[in-house]
Amino acid sequence: MTRVAKVEIENWDPELRAMTRADEATPLEQGLMRIFANVPELAKAFVGFGGAMKRTRTLSPRLVELVRLRVAFHNQCRSCMAIRYTEAANDGVTEDLVCSLERPAQATNLTDAEKAAIDYGERFATNHLSIDDAVYDNLRKHFTEAQIVELGTTVAFFVGFGRLAATWHMVEELPKTFQESDDIIAPWKQEAILVR
Repeated sequence: MTRVAKVEIENWDPELRAMTRADEATPLEQGLMRIFANVPELAKAFVGFGGAMKRTRTLSPRLVELVRLRVAFHNQCRSCMAIRYTEAANDGVTEDLVCSLERPAQATNLTDAEKAAIDYGERFATNHLSIDDAVYDNLRKHFTEAQIVELGTTVAFFVGFGRLAATWHMVEELPKTFQESDDIIAPWKQEAILVR
């Protein structure tokens, strides 16, 4: 059960509703915004920041989704792990590929760039001080300086807000396996929900 009150869409700030196209979205697609709507100005800033990140993104949707799901595992954010974004699915993220995230370093269907980004995201989520010169040197083999900044900002977004979402425990709309288990769970080998 969600631990912080969700705001019903009819009570959202009108500008926030318009910014998020919330009237066209399912409750699951409205996601964290149902809680952020308790503080409309903060919610609008969150939408603006997230929107800017997405509009200016040069990293592929596939890479971003793979990093997001591996970070979600470390955060144990159930809603983050249960969701798959359509844009990423259209860019080649299949459930077989998601299963590669169980052991990404050994996966044969991930590129070296994807492995480097996943490693960076995993370190950021588990031991950020292990991100040293060698990690950045490896990233530079695959990404520009601007893309490294983009990756870092994206991972920071996933780690911070994923951990917040995990504490809010929004699981009501998720498949049963994400609702019922008190154990550590993973996004691989689970039923997932495709959202826009």
